[in-house]
Amino acid sequence: MTEANLLTILQELGAIVTNDHIVYTSGRHGSSYVNKDALYPHTAAASMVGAALAGHFATAGVETVAGPTIGGVIMAQWTAHHLSQICGREVLAVYAEEEQHDTGKRRVFRRGYDAHIAGKRVLVVEDVITTGGSVRLVVEAVTAAGGVVVGVGALCNRGGISAADLGIPQLVALTELPLESYPAETCPLCAAGVPVNTRLGKGAAYVRNLTTNPSLPTS
Repeated sequence: MTEANLLTILQELGAIVTNDHIVYTSGRHGSSYVNKDALYPHTAAASMVGAALAGHFATAGVETVAGPTIGGVIMAQWTAHHLSQICGREVLAVYAEEEQHDTGKRRVFRRGYDAHIAGKRVLVVEDVITTGGSVRLVVEAVTAAGGVVVGVGALCNRGGISAADLGIPQLVALTELPLESYPAETCPLCAAGVPVNTRLGKGAAYVRNLTTNPSLPTS
């Protein structure tokens, strides 16, 4: 199974959408979308993603794989499973939970998971990286718990984030999609009459609002 074949499978599942008309949570419009919720019910495909990431970090001496809740939990499990098979030893999977702190949001390892981080070589995984904020909090949580981050693996890098941006040795993303987006008022997809996808993102709400707010662009 090559990564090109894997991406074809993800597209067939609807996990990676391109050449469409998506309304994002921000209200901006664009042509691509990563629907990670379409991936996770399919365990074989999720396993393939984990195997692909594990292959990239097979020689990194990973002892623990850590991800953020919620999607990162599944990514961590499958990646650790395949690393265990590749390395011939158990590689553990843990997750970091979000909590509010005086200085804002942060990620922490509860449930005794910090014991599987301290002094360990840790691979951080994430499904989609956009601004890098979520995965950066996991990297910080690993460091705070005494672990050594060997790299970050992701299904998709949407924001053009680099390893240097995260302060880590290596960043591997199985695919990259452009984060190009437009204000609704100047959206070229609307101007071209491309229908809004009402199944993904905020498309359905946007279309509903068209009936009550005629000033919105139509497609």
